[in-house]
Formats: sequence, structure tokens, C-alpha cells
Amino acid sequence: MKDILIFGAGGFGREVQWLIERINQEKPIWHIEGYLDDGMEPGTVINGYPVLGGMDKLKEYKDATAVVCAIGSAMLRRRIITEIKKAGRFIFPNLIDPGVKMSPFITMGEGNIICAGNILTVNIIIDDFVIINLSCTVGHDAVLGSFTTVYPGVNISGCTRIETGAEIGTGSKIIQGMTIGENAVIGAGAVVIHNIPAECTAVGVPAHPVKFAKHGENRSD
Repeated sequence: MKDILIFGAGGFGREVQWLIERINQEKPIWHIEGYLDDGMEPGTVINGYPVLGGMDKLKEYKDATAVVCAIGSAMLRRRIITEIKKAGRFIFPNLIDPGVKMSPFITMGEGNIICAGNILTVNIIIDDFVIINLSCTVGHDAVLGSFTTVYPGVNISGCTRIETGAEIGTGSKIIQGMTIGENAVIGAGAVVIHNIPAECTAVGVPAHPVKFAKHGENRSD
């Protein structure tokens, strides 16, 4: 079995632990070393696994150790992955729940997390470090840019393009052919029937921008 570290010991980190355990039930692949989290006391036990330390702890691990970044915030996840890559030459596996239904005609980068209950159809491109949470659908020819976060129960129709760092809120729906701009946030339950510009928050039915990020603003702060 291959060693793997879970970066992020919050709620989604515990869900990723469960995802890995479900993968191992099908075929033993991963040995979970424990959690890394700068906001928790080392030695804290989370669902049977210890918090080993934070970012500095990574320097003790050899190259080719697997790391999964279980952080929902797209901007914070990007920042953490940048720091992890500075700490060493780690492996970022794609973790796909064994219950996911997906065609073989999907192109995928590294470090992606695809949770239980998802259906992904054909000719989809998923870049790097994308999270697709529980029970979503992704239609044909969709493109999900790096660091996209898709929260539970989202329906993404065919030929949709989601740019880098966008967050798609729980239960939202995107009709075919739409583009969601870089770092945009789609509110929970929104219905997207028009393109959504970059760096904004869009809510409602139909979804419309209600807030644009100020220059230099960081949503994860």
C-alpha cells in the first residue's frame, strides 16, 4: 500500500478519509499516515487518525509521498498546494469514489477529488486540484478549470466552461454552453442561464452578479 497524507483536518478532510477508505474496500491502495493541519494541535486524533503537524511537517517526508489537499475553498487550496510544492516533490493522486459513474472519455489532471454519487458523462476535461463534492452531474464536453470547487448536488450541463478557481454552490444548476469566469462564486440554489463574469458572486434564479471582488481581495481571508 502507498502512504498518503490528508492536508486539512476539517469536515471535508474527514469526508476525504471516508472516500479513501471506500477506495480501499474495493482494492487496498492507500495507507493513511494521518492529517496535516496548521490550525490543530499535533496529536489530536480525528476519526482514528492523528494530526501529525502542519506544513513544516511535510519536510520530514520523502519525495513521492502522496498528498491530498482536502480544503474546499478554491483560493486557499491553491495557496496551500503552492506551499506543498515548495516543500518537496510530492505526488497528488486523483481520488475517485468507487461509486462514481463516469465514461472512459474524460481527461483529468492531478490532485482531483470526486466524491460519491457523481455522474460524469463524455468528453469532459477536468484540470488539476478540482473538487466535485457529493451527488453532482457533469454533462458532455464540459471543462472544469484547475482549483474549481463544485459543492454537493450541482448540475452542470453540456458544453459548460468553468474557469480556474470558481466555486459552484450547493444545489445550483448551470444550463448548457455557459461560461463561469475565473474565481467567480455561484450561490447555493442559483440557476445560471447567462455567462457569469470573473471575480464576482452571483446568486438567484436566474443567477445575477451581486458583488465583484475588489482588486487584490482574497476570498479565503
